[in-house]
Amino acid sequence: MKNIFCGFLVFFGAVGFCSAAGIAEEARRGNEKAEMSYAFGMIVGADLLEAGLEINYDAFIRGFREVMENEETRYTMDEAMAMIDAAFEAAQAEIGEQNRALGESFLAENGNRPEVIVTPSGLQYEVVSEGAGEVPGPADVVLVHYRGTTIDGAVFDTTYERGAPVEIPLERVIPGWSEGLRMMREGGQARLYIPSDLAYGEWGAGAIGPNSVIIFDVELLAIVRSQILADD
Repeated sequence: MKNIFCGFLVFFGAVGFCSAAGIAEEARRGNEKAEMSYAFGMIVGADLLEAGLEINYDAFIRGFREVMENEETRYTMDEAMAMIDAAFEAAQAEIGEQNRALGESFLAENGNRPEVIVTPSGLQYEVVSEGAGEVPGPADVVLVHYRGTTIDGAVFDTTYERGAPVEIPLERVIPGWSEGLRMMREGGQARLYIPSDLAYGEWGAGAIGPNSVIIFDVELLAIVRSQILADD
């Protein structure tokens, strides 16, 4: 009888151990799913926030759940995409108008500084140090170091962090860059204040919002003649 009782204990102990292991595994998987879900929420939320969109959380969750659970949705996917496109366009237009007003105010004040040259196009150019070399032409390739920022000081691109200068064809850059670099001499440094219509315009680019004024600190290290000119 004692042996039979011990057998039951071993059996139920094994079952209990397996059940506990199964529960632990389910908990682990559930935790991984929760962490993944949270990460998805972060990414979607960041995109919506960056786009300037406000969300009704209850409606968002309802639409999300109905699609995930293959239930009937209020709209077709085409209708939903059309609504999203319209919302993004409206949000971008609002952000663009805010950026335009901020940019115009900034350029008006900055252009009054005596060290700033304002060209007919609206580009604002400030010499940091004069160079002694040649001036690049419109078809030249230049070797430069640069740092690009928005008017609030946020860096959106820089060669300094990458640790190496880059060669850039002046025919293939934004108008403000091409014009500004052709005002410099090799070995010089300048700061370019570029209006949005000479930069990325009403659409912006990456971290640069629509209608944004951008600033570039540029070192013109050397001029690399284009292949066309070199062949001549």
